[in-house]
Amino acid sequence: MTDQDLAAQQPPVRASSRRATLELVFVGLGALVVALSQSLLIPVLSILPAELDTSASNVNWLLTSTLLAAAVSVPIMGRLGDMFGKRRLLLVAVGALVVGSLLTAVTDNIGLLIAGRAIQGCAAAAIPLGISLLAAVLPREKVGSAIALVSAMLGIGGALGLPIAGLVAEHADFHVLFWITFGAGLIAFVGILTIVPEAPGRSGGRVDVIGAVLLAAALICLLLPLSQSSAWGWGDSRIWVLLAISAVLVAVFGFSQMRINDPLVDLRALGRRPIVLTNMASILFGFALFASFIGTASYVEAPESTGYGFGSSLLVGGLAMLPGGIAMLLLSPVAAKLIERRGAPQTLALGAVIVAAGFLMRIVVHDSLWQVIVGSAIVGAGTGIGYAAMPALINAHTPGNEIASANGLNTLFRSLGSSLASAIGGSILAANTVILGNIAAPSLSAYQQLFAICGGAAVLAAVLVLLIPHRPTASQSH
Repeated sequence: MTDQDLAAQQPPVRASSRRATLELVFVGLGALVVALSQSLLIPVLSILPAELDTSASNVNWLLTSTLLAAAVSVPIMGRLGDMFGKRRLLLVAVGALVVGSLLTAVTDNIGLLIAGRAIQGCAAAAIPLGISLLAAVLPREKVGSAIALVSAMLGIGGALGLPIAGLVAEHADFHVLFWITFGAGLIAFVGILTIVPEAPGRSGGRVDVIGAVLLAAALICLLLPLSQSSAWGWGDSRIWVLLAISAVLVAVFGFSQMRINDPLVDLRALGRRPIVLTNMASILFGFALFASFIGTASYVEAPESTGYGFGSSLLVGGLAMLPGGIAMLLLSPVAAKLIERRGAPQTLALGAVIVAAGFLMRIVVHDSLWQVIVGSAIVGAGTGIGYAAMPALINAHTPGNEIASANGLNTLFRSLGSSLASAIGGSILAANTVILGNIAAPSLSAYQQLFAICGGAAVLAAVLVLLIPHRPTASQSH
């Protein structure tokens, strides 16, 4: 055993208040930039075929490659973080973001851009790794609010990425987006390397290579048809063949995990009732948030002749999401206090109810731009509270040497919800249209159907998490 390994087994040395703030800043920045990188390209996709002299289907792979790489890397890197060090794997994740951003910033070649975006996708594990690392190294009184903030970065980054992309699209070359993530990612990498210590304790064991390959193949076969459903159409046999293969691979993966001593995913732990219900709620939250993204910017940018749109620019469409991102940021410490006083299940349920209220407003009140923005902000507020509560629930019901892996899977389930929102939401908006000259635009009823589904998903999430038994915190027990 090396000196580093021996040091990793020592009891944690909690940071001073000032150092703890710096640790949170750099880990939080890494999580924010990772989330930004996943949404930055969405508003500019329509202009990239002409910019890159390629087809729209090739350009769509700039999103698909990131999605697939993130889905595969998050659970695997989470498990490796538990085995070999959370800080070490966090540096690998943020390093992947920096390398991928640099590659995409310096090229116009579509193949290299797709490769760079895939490398960026491997950085998605920074959020669960950051959560588990901060839980181990921060002073105990700061852990709750720090974890809440980092967890909410997944939504905050998505909300901030849209207006940033809109601004760049109107005033600069799209490569500026990648220079932004490169610079911010490099600052986060250096800060984590120099300021943040390694978490104590590692689970050890052997790397389950076969399990990793099976899981990666199953996730690719699941998410690829979902991400391409709009382009291929649900009648395409490729979608159903890939989904069937995914189901088979999941079964084989589950069988293999139950037969080995060091599984990639501890299915027995994953099957605990609180973990199952939290992950189910995570899918529903991820679905609702991403549907709000795609149902707000496009709604605001739709021509006034649709009867609902405002004919806004890309920048205004992105800015409409900004209040939701600010709400997530401001409410994350509030959520931490609610978790401490009322419990994580009740806090998560409250967030879900707020999300449902936001979508109800989107259905009923939509005559003015400010009404759309307020409805979107309410959805963001509820999501911020819900996202803050999820890692608290996961950590409370997971052994300490499996926290990174468990949070990685929770992040994966959120991403799965986003993929479902893209597929289902895209299909709903494409199936109900109004004709404006030679262009078909989604109808108002299509958006209302999508928002109704999202509101129902939020209500279901609230019901699910209220079935989780409440564990009193230390402050509640006195």
